Amino acid sequence: MIMKIKTFIILLTAATLQVAAQQPADYVNPIIGTNGMGHTFPGACTPFGLIQLSPDTDTIPHNVDGRYQGKAYEYCAGYQYSDSTIVGFSHTHLSGTGHSDLGDILLMPATGSPKLTPGRAATPNEGYRSRYDHATEKSTPGYYEVTLADHGIRVQLTATQRVGIHKYTFPWGEAGHLVLDLTHGIYNYNGKVLWANLRVENDTLLTGYRITNGWARTNYTYFAISLSQPIRDYGYRDLEPVKYNGFWRRFKLEKNFPEITGRKIVSYFHFDTRQNSELVVKVALSAVSTEGALKNLRAEAAGKSFEQLADEARESWNRELRHFTVEGTADQKAMFYTSLYHTMINPSVYMDVDGQYRGLDHNIHRADRFTNYTIFSLWDTYRALHPFLNLVKPDRNADMVKSMIAHARQSVHGMLPVWSLMGNENWCMSGYHGVSAVSDALVKDVLKGETDEALKAMVSTSTVPYYEGVADYIKLGYIPLEKSGTAASSTLEYAYDDFTIYRAALKAGHRELADVYRKRALNYRNLYDPSIGFARPRLADGSFKQEFDVLQTYGEGFIEGNSWNFSFHVPHDVLGLMQVMGGEKQFMEKLDKLFAMHLPEKYYEHNEDITAECLVGGYVHGNEPSHHVPYLYAWTSQPWKTQYWLREILNKMYRNDINGLGGNDDCGQMSAWYLFSVMGFYPVCPGTNQYVLGAPYLPYLKLELPNGKTLEIKAPGVSDKKRYVQSLRINGKEYGNMYISHSDLLEGGVWEFKMAASPNKRRGTATNAKPYSLTDGKEEN
Repeated sequence: MIMKIKTFIILLTAATLQVAAQQPADYVNPIIGTNGMGHTFPGACTPFGLIQLSPDTDTIPHNVDGRYQGKAYEYCAGYQYSDSTIVGFSHTHLSGTGHSDLGDILLMPATGSPKLTPGRAATPNEGYRSRYDHATEKSTPGYYEVTLADHGIRVQLTATQRVGIHKYTFPWGEAGHLVLDLTHGIYNYNGKVLWANLRVENDTLLTGYRITNGWARTNYTYFAISLSQPIRDYGYRDLEPVKYNGFWRRFKLEKNFPEITGRKIVSYFHFDTRQNSELVVKVALSAVSTEGALKNLRAEAAGKSFEQLADEARESWNRELRHFTVEGTADQKAMFYTSLYHTMINPSVYMDVDGQYRGLDHNIHRADRFTNYTIFSLWDTYRALHPFLNLVKPDRNADMVKSMIAHARQSVHGMLPVWSLMGNENWCMSGYHGVSAVSDALVKDVLKGETDEALKAMVSTSTVPYYEGVADYIKLGYIPLEKSGTAASSTLEYAYDDFTIYRAALKAGHRELADVYRKRALNYRNLYDPSIGFARPRLADGSFKQEFDVLQTYGEGFIEGNSWNFSFHVPHDVLGLMQVMGGEKQFMEKLDKLFAMHLPEKYYEHNEDITAECLVGGYVHGNEPSHHVPYLYAWTSQPWKTQYWLREILNKMYRNDINGLGGNDDCGQMSAWYLFSVMGFYPVCPGTNQYVLGAPYLPYLKLELPNGKTLEIKAPGVSDKKRYVQSLRINGKEYGNMYISHSDLLEGGVWEFKMAASPNKRRGTATNAKPYSLTDGKEEN
């Protein structure tokens, strides 16, 4: 985000090396961004809260008359550091996604005569937007501040789970007003707002709703807005009046009339800020009703000052962040706690304080003994975020999995979420990775008492014939390229997902069902062309695609990745993967070359998600399908190479800087990868109870486990030079395996790594030291 804030936080962090009372939130640097793409937002939120209150800096539409506007991609999170104006402050955002929506209920304070359009960035005076200076911005967990230069208004923001709180300080003696723009949105376009409604209940309370059609196809956002000052007068403009207005024509609707409704409603409210320069605005959201929004407002923010609520928001983050204690440089601490912060933004609570929520079927449900969540970016987060939460926040993740199972109950397709958002399925990306998240929670005993319903949802999800080639996949053992442009990658993803169903069926004692899915888990073998040793899409007649480039992403049967990266996507059967690649020697040669090669720019220059900063050789860390690949050396005779490449990736892809992330954070997946890798282990194959060992990144780390035990990881002297593990002692005993089990992790204790500048090439090479693999690489069935 902003350089001046970054400097401030680094200085603060350095001070904490001597001040024991410093809290973890002081290390968090919300300004860490994503390759300048602006996919992080700097605003106010609480852990896993519905409210993500943040400035939006422009109004680039997703499309104009159906034609995609490429610059919209930069505004996935609403905020772009390079912009010089702010259009307002909206209450919902996505964290680090490569596609977007939301930006609901935008407020903008101003002075002078009301302007009811944002205007253009090049000519900000024509609209309600305002210039600002980064020097006036301050962003810390749960708090954001900026001064709007054109109006001299100091803006302070904080949040509870369901309420966004604004404090505006107007210039002394100036008349102020507030713009409420119900047309604004992220990835907006003409017609996105289907309908909006606003009621002036009294001179300090507004209620209303809007329905939008975007990535979330039918998104209901109800609100209740409490004002600390009485409204002096108000009005609105409908930028697209309806063709028929019935007998409402008898009223003068646009001035001081308490019922406002339409498709493109922008309203304004005047206050007597000459007498009282401070205006506090509390905005509660609900997907259920305005009554629900009012309940949320009263339960979370009524009777509390802005300062009280800001203190509570900060403490909510400290409660979550203080489970970890780390030692390292100021930048390393900022990166660690910021990554931890990123893992606790999404998924988001999606129900009212009374337990009511809008389901996938758009009926109103009540969560029974669980908290309902939304924003499941599962193609990304099944890999590390949900496993991370299984380890550090199992109760929360159990509720997230229960939310997924409820989604399946409400789905007319009987499917777990693919990518769910605000009570909607948006079908983004491939695979059916909800089964992985559910299976991992079952296998690790995080989800209890719902095994049969969970397994039923997993099986139902994997057998919907019209979902992206599933019928052909079941019949042929692969998806033909004629049927799907992502036939190869989807086949690999389905095979892994089927493995997780196999594991869940074993856990539930359903041996016959397990056997069915074990066989399906081996379908990946159908894609490997022995003449090249890579995965290659097949046609319906069984032949491989003829002209084929293993480095090309487009048109080769893979989604957001090429064959060279995706060919390693068999995390459940690494020894079997070695076999189809031609053996261990060929497997390692391909791994080595992947990290060492130069990937020509032509292979990614037109890809929105990938830039040169996302690459280590041909390894694409900026996109998730490769995240487990550095750990695959653990199954080979050279496991120490994992330790080398992990440090290279950590140093390049994670920096305490405005453009500090080497790719989209994708709702916490990139950050969860970082946290696991810094600790020295990673869940290569969710659905098993194992983590593959790498090497610690910091000299000391302590985790307070949810069961009350502690895990201490000591690596004195670890550095870029001394990156190799000579030995590991766990509770004083030598440990030579290349994996650790989830149950052993939960025992806590003390891990002592001896680090050196050269590798111990004997450590971890024994057959019994290797991590789990479905087959031994020799099996034929």
